[in-house]
Amino acid sequence: MPKTKKSIVFCHGLWADGSCFSKLIVPLQAEGYECIAAQYGLNTTAEDVAAAKETIGRVSGPVILVGHSYGGSVITGAGTDDRVVGLVYIAALAPDADETSQTQQAKFPGTDVFSQIEVVDGRIWLRPEGTKYFCGDLSEEEQKLVWATQGAPKPDLFEAKVGGTAWKSKPSWYIVAKKDHTVHPDLERAMAERMGATTYEVASSHVPMLSQPGFVLDVIRKAAGA
Repeated sequence: MPKTKKSIVFCHGLWADGSCFSKLIVPLQAEGYECIAAQYGLNTTAEDVAAAKETIGRVSGPVILVGHSYGGSVITGAGTDDRVVGLVYIAALAPDADETSQTQQAKFPGTDVFSQIEVVDGRIWLRPEGTKYFCGDLSEEEQKLVWATQGAPKPDLFEAKVGGTAWKSKPSWYIVAKKDHTVHPDLERAMAERMGATTYEVASSHVPMLSQPGFVLDVIRKAAGA
């Protein structure tokens, strides 16, 4: 029987791993979508983009890439792959060719979460108190789980260019998190406008896929059906 549905590959951000998409993957799989989440070390952007491309190879094409937060930088680089036909950004970064994740953020006001981080043993860790700025609309139990499963990045992760600008050539959808205290909502709106994305706004913290999964699922379904 011929394949009719697009496959979906998820790319996570800082202080997260692929499990942050669990509320999306389970229902999408039930609907017949091939889904997989890229797991990478947050050591270098080049390694993370390469891991995303390798993960694309584990599902059938064509592929929709979904990136959250720094995962938006990852899909911006990895999305130039010919197997990718669309991009979904969730409260995400999306650097241009001459930008890095850091220079992009520097153009907008700093956010509260960065007052709750510390560098220890060569990694940037989110303090337990920082979850209120990262995922404060989740239950206390879920916030503790987010903290306990965080992926801590290398300090210079944001300094590298991503090696491609997929949103210049691929259809894009963007979810703005209006109550975000990690990536500034004005940055999100500016990125969505610049890439000409189909844009949606939701009253959410930085993690709409956990706090508003139904909303995010609807956007992914629209992207996958386009």
